[in-house]
Amino acid sequence: MEPAGDRGREVTQLAGGWTGCPPLPATPLDGRSVRCVPLDSAHAGGLSKAFSGAVRNWDWLPYGPLDLSGWQGWIDWAKAQPDTIFFTVCPLGTGAPSGIASFLRITPAHGVAEIGHLNLAPCLQGSRAATEALTLMMGRVFEAGYRRCEWKCNAANLASRRAAQRLGFGFEGVFRQHQVVKGANRDTAWFSVLDGEWPALSDAFARWLDDRNFGPDGAQQTALSAMTRPLLAGRDPALAG
Repeated sequence: MEPAGDRGREVTQLAGGWTGCPPLPATPLDGRSVRCVPLDSAHAGGLSKAFSGAVRNWDWLPYGPLDLSGWQGWIDWAKAQPDTIFFTVCPLGTGAPSGIASFLRITPAHGVAEIGHLNLAPCLQGSRAATEALTLMMGRVFEAGYRRCEWKCNAANLASRRAAQRLGFGFEGVFRQHQVVKGANRDTAWFSVLDGEWPALSDAFARWLDDRNFGPDGAQQTALSAMTRPLLAGRDPALAG
């Protein structure tokens, strides 16, 4: 007998039958201004130099700050993580290791992957290369046939919440008392982009990254947030006003 509470419910079947996705490839991502390469122990020295003195960079991460020895050990740890692919972010202007980003919680069976462990050195923050690196990662997720790309951050980290919305990730809510990080409570804000939303976002990224959107001094003519705001599936109330 059908439970009364289930009457009238419909299950959305995926067209053609869902068979899952292939694993995301751990190969370089190449853009106009940046190259993201699989994390390697050879990057430890460059990363240590890029992050030297950037103590605040580690405020929201569950590890760090790291010195050269710490970077060497952390890279060994990172490369051993399951369902995770770490990249070193290298702006083409210098070619130097200047940031870290990863795919994590990669779940091919459901077509879901998260972008996280984001840590950009001061020389990369706010740059065209930093933005392009993240758009390349999003593109890889959807080009591989995945249905959902996630962004999660400490709910107190307004800069990360702002970055998620700038990149077109729709706000989904906050998991309260989700984790304990460095001895402190962490509420986690959740954001996502779905495959059906990707074509419009991809077009917005292409228009923003076009050389014509940047003046001789490298300043943008139109902000990316102005292009992505109309496309957001959900707006973050913490950023209102």
